[in-house]
Amino acid sequence: MAGSHRAATTTRRGTRATASGRRSGRTRIRTVLATAVSLLVLVTAGAGWAYLKLSGDIDTFGADGISDDRPAAASDGQNVLVIGSDARTGGNSALGGGDRNDIGRSDTAFLLHVYADRRHAVAVSIPRDTLLDIPPCKLPDGSWTGTRHQAMFNEAYTVGSTAEGNPACTQNTVENLTGLRVDHTVVVDFKGFSALTQVVGGVEVCVPQDIYQKDLNPGRATRGKRLFTQGVQTVSGQKALDYVRVRHGMGDGSDIGRIKRQQAFVGSLIKKVRSDGLTPTKLLPLADAATTSMTVDPGLGSADKLVSFAMSLKDIDLSDTRFVTVPWRYEGARVAIVEPDAGALWAALKADRTLDGQDAGGGTGGEEKDSAPSPDAERIPGEDISVTVHNGTRVTGLAARAAAVLEEAGVTVTGTATASSQSHRTTVIEYGPGRKGEAETLVRLLGTGELRSTTGGLDVVLGQSYADRAPGAPSGEGPPAPSEVPAEVAEGARAADEDLCAELSYG
Repeated sequence: MAGSHRAATTTRRGTRATASGRRSGRTRIRTVLATAVSLLVLVTAGAGWAYLKLSGDIDTFGADGISDDRPAAASDGQNVLVIGSDARTGGNSALGGGDRNDIGRSDTAFLLHVYADRRHAVAVSIPRDTLLDIPPCKLPDGSWTGTRHQAMFNEAYTVGSTAEGNPACTQNTVENLTGLRVDHTVVVDFKGFSALTQVVGGVEVCVPQDIYQKDLNPGRATRGKRLFTQGVQTVSGQKALDYVRVRHGMGDGSDIGRIKRQQAFVGSLIKKVRSDGLTPTKLLPLADAATTSMTVDPGLGSADKLVSFAMSLKDIDLSDTRFVTVPWRYEGARVAIVEPDAGALWAALKADRTLDGQDAGGGTGGEEKDSAPSPDAERIPGEDISVTVHNGTRVTGLAARAAAVLEEAGVTVTGTATASSQSHRTTVIEYGPGRKGEAETLVRLLGTGELRSTTGGLDVVLGQSYADRAPGAPSGEGPPAPSEVPAEVAEGARAADEDLCAELSYG
């Protein structure tokens, strides 16, 4: 309104400056028409104003921190990395942000794969204390770190020790882990999450038993006030935040249990948003609430792009929106990724196959397909790959057995040897610059393997994970097909429309 008043004042002053001091009839008509059109635009197309407002609220992180060594882009499917930050900046401290006020940290993360048919989606949660490789990441001074092996996943976000965190490093880490290209990254802090739950009018959740302040803060000397009463209820704001963050007093107290609850919460939130209607009018208030505390990659750095992306998900049914946790096992107090199960999951997503094996690539059955084979149809999987195989176990002849499997697939094995250590539990494929694609092929051919970037060539160090699955091993079972998700992973998935109280915790 202030802008309109100034514009009107300027017009009057300009009129007084005319020789006659009066407006001509033509000027008055133009002014009336302009005013009427302006009012019409504001009343009937207010979304345009909202787009401009939201665009001013959205923060982006620099693309210069994203690695140049990236997986190839998918043709139609999309991968979106969602990070929940627990930084104390910008009003997050009052909501229970992290205990260090100068370093941004990630509290939770999942990779959302939207299939090419735009009718299926799966969100894969990655526990924050998962042990993996953090690839080179950019520091604030412009230099790059070296690869960090066996680091916790949430440490990627702290690389550089800045208040805003390092979402580009987390994106690099997820791409390195999965072999999938992350198309977009979204970071939402506590304040944005709290506001989002309030705008939708609260989210329905299930609480298995009464929860007290001590459950949220185990350091308390007393039990404190009761925060939640057992049963199904609607939560928003601080209470919604407490529900997804509490670890003690609900389930088994582990981060895995908390992830199960977060998956149920996100499913319930999606259900609520869809029931209100996926229209720009409904989505803009949600975007307004989220963008005030949101950081995104440059590709999503405007309101129209955000709303357009949200609208592209409108045809995905709740029963076809699934949540899983990356295949895992405990490694002491930490979490290790289980192979080849995780590799099979990433391969299925890359092939746009759902968890139950459906082809969700987006093709239309009515189109006549070209029966001629593609130029690569007759290629041998391992053609043009040369590798040295090392036995990192005490299983005699394991390197020779693996070499035979690889050579049958067309790989050139330049030699076999005994590794410097024979206590490797996990098979590792070490790859040099530009050879990540070959390393990923070796993981698929061996049915197991953890990728590790080096400055050298291409080497396989066999661990007990391969000995347990190799042909002739006691298990007798070969690895699953590249796009076949193991049954225990598929069966453990949660649908967005599942019963709120079902499978709330691991254990």
